[in-house]
Amino acid sequence: MKRTLRRLFALAVVAAIAAWFLTAPKVADPAIVAGITPDLALGERAFIAGGCSSCHAAEGAEDRLTLSGGMALKSPFGTFYAPNISPSDQGIGGWSALDLINAMQYGTSPEGKHYFPAFPYTSYQNARPEQLVSLHAYMQTLPKDATPSRAHDVGFPFNIRRSLGGWKLLFMRKGWVVDPGDLTDEEKRGRYLAAALGHCAECHTPRNFLGGAKRSKWLSGAPNPAGKGEIPNITPGGLDWSEDEIVEYLTSGFTPDFDTVGGHMTAVVENFAQLPEKDRAAIAAYLKRVPAQP
Repeated sequence: MKRTLRRLFALAVVAAIAAWFLTAPKVADPAIVAGITPDLALGERAFIAGGCSSCHAAEGAEDRLTLSGGMALKSPFGTFYAPNISPSDQGIGGWSALDLINAMQYGTSPEGKHYFPAFPYTSYQNARPEQLVSLHAYMQTLPKDATPSRAHDVGFPFNIRRSLGGWKLLFMRKGWVVDPGDLTDEEKRGRYLAAALGHCAECHTPRNFLGGAKRSKWLSGAPNPAGKGEIPNITPGGLDWSEDEIVEYLTSGFTPDFDTVGGHMTAVVENFAQLPEKDRAAIAAYLKRVPAQP
């Protein structure tokens, strides 16, 4: 009996050590930023397509470039608050471009802690390093704000950040869900804008009980995490608009039925409307290639 207990204890220790290493926050190889010259115009496009101001500017503020934080993101696991990401000491003023890549592609803070996946790093992980380096440079030109970030309202056990390493092992899969091998260059650009920078799947794809995206039901619609209504199916099985009608919606906010955009999509349309029309056309072309879901 004693020998059995000793073996069980040894196995438990080995399992605990293995789990500790497996759930450690990951970071990028510093070589990833070597030789990249920031392009402010490229960074601005990433900022717009990524909807940074939609979450990180104060709610109701007319100035959408002062990223003092504050939007409340409700979920079954608690309420998350978008932090200050202005170039101040309270925000990301002390961050390097590599810090931003680690945050956006690995969900890891400069202090080496896991970020909650309310921050859509599962989508941003497919962004190109040169665009994120340029985004970092662009964000450093924005106004500083000293508003402290608000603490998340997340209870036990979901507030155990180390457990997020296990969540990432289960649900962070770099690469494209829609990858049939014959996408045109336009469709690939639309996929990049919608699935990496625009992170459409974060809202439009249903999730399992652990909050992981159901990739087999990509963009098929989901319950509104705020508890009211449904976020629509935007695959060809649920969205029968033409490409031109999708482009018009992403430009003006008007649907083919002369309805108007509402809710959080208002900010999404405002962002996409600032991009070149060819980008909106690329997104429309990509959405037509997404496998139809009923």
